[in-house]
Amino acid sequence: MLTQENHMIFNRPLNSKLPPGTQEAIFGMGCFWGAERLFWQQEGVFLTAVGYSGGHTSDPDYQSVCAGRTGHAEVVWVAFDSNTLSYESLLSLFWASHDPTQGNRQGNDIGTQYRSAIYTYSPEQLESAHETRARYQTGLTQAGFSAITTEIQPASTFFIAEPYHQQYLAKHPNGYCGLAGTGVTCVL
Repeated sequence: MLTQENHMIFNRPLNSKLPPGTQEAIFGMGCFWGAERLFWQQEGVFLTAVGYSGGHTSDPDYQSVCAGRTGHAEVVWVAFDSNTLSYESLLSLFWASHDPTQGNRQGNDIGTQYRSAIYTYSPEQLESAHETRARYQTGLTQAGFSAITTEIQPASTFFIAEPYHQQYLAKHPNGYCGLAGTGVTCVL
């Protein structure tokens, strides 16, 4: 990562060396501010950061991503202790905390940068993402929702977002958060 800035919640540099047993995950759930807060609140999370991934440019910034010129999504990177918190638990939280059927939007946030996405770091994560998607689709269908549009693919480069976006809702507790689930739980 390209910053020495400390994480406001964990008081660790965002470029901290990850301890043994730590895994990484990347999730796109619309605006990255609320998604980051959701994950930093989970016991077993070591670090979070917001940024951009899944696109075709090597130098994304907020303005170019919002203009739709990069192909990147707003995402949250999560480093977690796999002995305390399972990847499947993070997936369950991911599915239930946003609406993965909305295509390129979440609520009022519209554009390809707000798409639902899971970028995986291993074949096991990829398999778990697909398995939980199938289970969650069953619940969504029973509740009357349409098909899941979540992009699932191996992780490409994670580009850390500008410092003012990091832990934004800790810095601005009354800031905008459009994160909202469907009311359907994701059973593991």
